[in-house]
Amino acid sequence: MKEKKARVDDALNATRAAMAEGVVAGGGVALLRASQSLDKMASKLSDEEAVGVRIVRDALAIPARQIAENAGEDGSVVVSKIREEKGNFGFNARTNTYEDLMKAGVVDPVKVTRNAIQAAGSIAGLVLTTETLVSDIPDENGGAMPAMPDMGGMGGMGGMGGMM
Repeated sequence: MKEKKARVDDALNATRAAMAEGVVAGGGVALLRASQSLDKMASKLSDEEAVGVRIVRDALAIPARQIAENAGEDGSVVVSKIREEKGNFGFNARTNTYEDLMKAGVVDPVKVTRNAIQAAGSIAGLVLTTETLVSDIPDENGGAMPAMPDMGGMGGMGGMGGMM
């Protein structure tokens, strides 16, 4: 029941956001189209700035790539095919077809898309201006370290060292 309520709340919030600022083609297409405008900008910048623009451009392709991979398709192929076309043309993961996503009803609220880009830019700026960054020490065997050990239950229940 809680999951159904959460889905209804999500749908209501998405509808409000769409009514506030409109919608764009979903499936990561709007982000891919935005990334194409960055290609023109990169040629006018210094080498360091151009590298930053290319990083942002590549990051904007990740949602479309991931949606395709979640649908069992090759994400790189899907992104390339979308980039070859114009407008709202994209990959509909529900039907595994390429089509005009606006006509198919595959849309994202502009407000949500804009806020995601702004938040990502803010975090990137913070990382670039931070003098110290904390991260995990790489495992000598090449595997990632677990984020945190299992914390167990309440005191006296085991799983938390020193609590017994």
